[in-house]
Amino acid sequence: MILYDLLSLKILLVVVVLPLTVLDIERYDLDIKSNSRSHHTQLCGEERLIVRRGQPFNIILHLTAGSKDFKPGETGLTLIIETGPLPRKESDTKVTFSITDSTVDTDWSASATYDPSGNTLSLSISSSPDAPIGVYSLTLDQNGKKTSLGQFTLLFNAWCPRDAVYMHSETKRQEYVLAQHGQIYRGTHKRIKGTPWNFGQFEAGILDICLKILDENPKFVSDADKDCSARRNPIYVTRVLSAMINSNDDRGVLVGNWGKIEDGTHPGEWIGSGDILHQWAESGPVCYGQCWVFAAVACTVSRALGIPCRVVTNFGSAHDTDANLVIENLYDEDGKRISGGDSIWNFHVWVDSWMTRPDLGQKFDGWQTSDPTPQETSEGVFCCGPASLKAIKEGELTLKYDVPFIFAEVNADVVDLVLLSTGQFVKFSGSTKSVGCFISTKTVGSDDRRDITHQYKYAEGTFSVFAFNVHLHLFLSPFLGLCCFFPSLVLHVVYVSLFLTIFCSSSSV
Repeated sequence: MILYDLLSLKILLVVVVLPLTVLDIERYDLDIKSNSRSHHTQLCGEERLIVRRGQPFNIILHLTAGSKDFKPGETGLTLIIETGPLPRKESDTKVTFSITDSTVDTDWSASATYDPSGNTLSLSISSSPDAPIGVYSLTLDQNGKKTSLGQFTLLFNAWCPRDAVYMHSETKRQEYVLAQHGQIYRGTHKRIKGTPWNFGQFEAGILDICLKILDENPKFVSDADKDCSARRNPIYVTRVLSAMINSNDDRGVLVGNWGKIEDGTHPGEWIGSGDILHQWAESGPVCYGQCWVFAAVACTVSRALGIPCRVVTNFGSAHDTDANLVIENLYDEDGKRISGGDSIWNFHVWVDSWMTRPDLGQKFDGWQTSDPTPQETSEGVFCCGPASLKAIKEGELTLKYDVPFIFAEVNADVVDLVLLSTGQFVKFSGSTKSVGCFISTKTVGSDDRRDITHQYKYAEGTFSVFAFNVHLHLFLSPFLGLCCFFPSLVLHVVYVSLFLTIFCSSSSV
């Protein structure tokens, strides 16, 4: 109330604080069936709530008979969501937010609608489109009185325009997120054969196993708080999966074997990812896998977590061990092959995942290549990617992650060298067309093969910005470290760069 003291011409303000209403909650309903349908997770079953980030979901609170009515402004309601073993506000693994009149699509928010006839309060909760994925607990706080509202699992959302994995086409979302069956191409470029594969990302228990893979990765073990917070980023998650699908550095899913197999399961006997993932969850690394098995399991896990993913086969796939973008076949003077590190596989299989690349720039958004088959280490770990498909095609060899290695897989030149008795190597033949051909993936909506070679590389003989980038990288690499000691080298480097630019532009075909 306000009292007026006319004699002293002063105003005395007296504030009367009324206690906020505390609702008496009898039970809550996660409305799993309706939420699952709107979040495209109904194939996961109805045992628990699984939603996609950046999109509202509903929870219904049933109030006890005789409970006070909900009145906005008189009922103080706050929601607390937590994920990971050490939830912290600073890491965005713990978020507290009030229930207001409406939700927003940029951050965690919630609104409430009261139905006096049914004595229910419906909460509409919208998650941040940048929230870490994982299992969350949900708590309602009424001025210190806390009520658990259970748990929910949050996934990436290809249907949300603000999500980093947003994919505009509904038919592509159906194919690259929801499709549980596909084709993996093997053989040679002259005889390509499709092999059916059951990805099974919505089978019972698979999502839990996929989350367990994240929890088993060494980065989580060393710093769980940092790892859980980083799970907001599909780039980070994809790189972790690239390392965890193989078991070279950790208790990853698959053991590779390219020799004689006398125990375990031959890679050619697997027909789906489900058995492999269940076996790993029960007893650790599974014997055995080769490239198409590694890629298929990675595709399953990616789709289960909500990242659009496709399996890709490269025919005539180079393995460049010394990063010089050349595959060197060495022979002695009798024509006998000398064992060396470089090689060319009849085919090799990896995955492409769809996401934005804010670390590289909008130009490099879209498909990102990663390879879970253990070939070479990257930052000390057997993993590869994600590398922007645009960067691979344009020869942007300085961009992360592992662009030079994947570029060589589809673009390396082949050189045949003979070792003379003098110890000198002499080139006697070579090829610029035998590596990276008939790059294949399943067609959206059918089992037909789609050739996507043009997405990875320009036509043979084409010079462009792509050629300039490659030549410049190869030329400058030995000199960049010397420029700080010999400044005059900088001018020479600039001159050569300009020459290559003019040469490449004038040689376009």
